Amino acid sequence: MAFLVEDLGFLGYKEAWDYQKKVHAEVSAGKRPPTLLLVEHPRTITLGRKASGENLLFPEAWYKKQGFEVFWVERGGDVTYHGPGQLVGYPIFPVERRVRDFLRKLERAVIEVARHYGISAYATPGYAGVWVGDDKLAAFGVAVKEGVALHGFALNVNTNLEDFRVIVPCGIRDKGVTSLEKILGHPLPMDEVKARVVEAMKEVFGEVRTAGHQAQSGAPTGQEQA
Repeated sequence: MAFLVEDLGFLGYKEAWDYQKKVHAEVSAGKRPPTLLLVEHPRTITLGRKASGENLLFPEAWYKKQGFEVFWVERGGDVTYHGPGQLVGYPIFPVERRVRDFLRKLERAVIEVARHYGISAYATPGYAGVWVGDDKLAAFGVAVKEGVALHGFALNVNTNLEDFRVIVPCGIRDKGVTSLEKILGHPLPMDEVKARVVEAMKEVFGEVRTAGHQAQSGAPTGQEQA
C-alpha cells in the first residue's frame, strides 16, 4: 500500500484532531491516498471510549491549571498522555474490518524502530502497546469509521515521564512507562526517530511518499488502546 507522510511538527491537539478528521474524510472519499501524520503535541491528556474518568488522579480543572489540555475523544481505550518529546503517529489508513491486524502491524513497526536502537521490545495480547520489560514504550489507540482508521500510536522518545504520574496510564496500575531516552541514557534527535518510524512503516505497510503538509493539503501550521 502506498501512503503519504505529512509532518505537522509541533501542533496543538485540537488543531491536529481537526486536521485528522479532514484527512480521514478525504481518504474515505478516495480524494487522497492513505496518509501517515506525524506530530508532537503540547502537554495533553486524552480519554478514549472506555474511559470513565476514574483513572484521572485529579479533577479536570486541576489539569488545566497545571497546563494540560484535556480531551474526550473517539479512539478506543482509556486515558493517556501526549507531550513534547513524544512522537505521535496518526495513520489514516483503510483497514475495513481488520482492526486487530492493523494494530499488530503498527506494533511491529514500533518494535522495529526499537530494534534499530538495540532495544528488545515486544507486544503482548494481554496489554496492547509496545513494551520493554514491564514498562510501556509506545501506546496505541485507534478508531475506525467508514473502514478507515484514525488516531494511532504514541512513541515515547524524549518524553518527560513525570507527566504520566498525574494519571493511571491506560488504566494499568501495575506497569510503568519508559522512553528511548531513558533506556539509552541520552536524548535522540526527533527527526532521526521520525525517519526510522517512516522506514519501519514502509517495511510493514508498503511504499511511502513524503510531502510538506502546507503545500500538499492545507494542514494547519504550526478501537483498541492501551
